[in-house]
Amino acid sequence: MTAIDDAEETVGPTARLPLSAAMRIGSQAEHRDAEGSSFMSELLAGRVDEQGYADYLLRLHAVYSAMESAVRARADDDTVAAVHDPALERLDAIEADLRHWSPGGRRVVDSPAAEAYRARLEHAAHHGRLLVAHHYTRYLGDLSGGQAIGRILDRAFGLGGQGLAFYDFPAIPRPKPYKDAYRARLDALGLPTHQRDEVVVEVRTAFRLNLALFAELGEHLASYVRRDRTPG
Repeated sequence: MTAIDDAEETVGPTARLPLSAAMRIGSQAEHRDAEGSSFMSELLAGRVDEQGYADYLLRLHAVYSAMESAVRARADDDTVAAVHDPALERLDAIEADLRHWSPGGRRVVDSPAAEAYRARLEHAAHHGRLLVAHHYTRYLGDLSGGQAIGRILDRAFGLGGQGLAFYDFPAIPRPKPYKDAYRARLDALGLPTHQRDEVVVEVRTAFRLNLALFAELGEHLASYVRRDRTPG
């Protein structure tokens, strides 16, 4: 187990907030760190090539496969049931995108960071509230900043919408009201204080695991340099 697994943190100022607000505010530092990673910065600047993005998708494939299996298996848990929605599932979309970015390519990846993430999700699957922390971190991120990432990639690569199924939620045409309703369901869970604190800490852990994915990809940035990029 890593330091991530053993994290014991004081939630402090978030204790009196609604759960969804505590999850957001309590993880702001980790969220900023993940967004500011060198890999993500280079990707959004259009300087990462197709292989780099395919390697990112392969890691996401491992993460979403583990998370979506765990969520389906725990769908009868009241806490998980509050947020479970097949319309959010991304695994099929990731596979479709991989066919675009890496046609005929591999579908497994040697990634210690993805393996650590998968192992943490398997641990969280034994505690519905912890699984919900990961569900919130991934899917609300996909419906928020993920939408902007999809638009940036579309422009940077001139995709015309191709290869971006991961960012497309056809059953959720209006993300904001959906996210509002999702947060309201979290707030209505009525978790006791110690369980709320555990959820906030697990959201922090989820962001750190994402940052580890980006750091791992960042180690290969020199080989991901996009050669066909058109200036401007």
